[in-house]
Amino acid sequence: LQRARKTRAKARISGRPRLLVYKSLKAIYAQIIDDEKHVILCGTSNLKGKSGLAGAEEAGAEIAKLAKAKKVKTVAFDRNGFEYTGQVKALADAARKGGLEF
Repeated sequence: LQRARKTRAKARISGRPRLLVYKSLKAIYAQIIDDEKHVILCGTSNLKGKSGLAGAEEAGAEIAKLAKAKKVKTVAFDRNGFEYTGQVKALADAARKGGLEF
């Protein structure tokens, strides 16, 4: 089921760098990936900071700041099969506040 959700999400992404989110039991990770060039432009996590929703918000703000430094404005949000609630939503909202559009 999770593989099907991942495949569906990737099929909709077209031509834009993708903001990939991965959530483990300890941390939440975010990376901006350029699929055309097959490179990771930037990435961050909340491993050294706060945990939970506050950590997700910090990671979202940090990824937006790193994306601005790389001159990336618009991304496609890839939640990687995770539901859009809790930490994933907090990270996305913080990234939007930081200036990313998706």
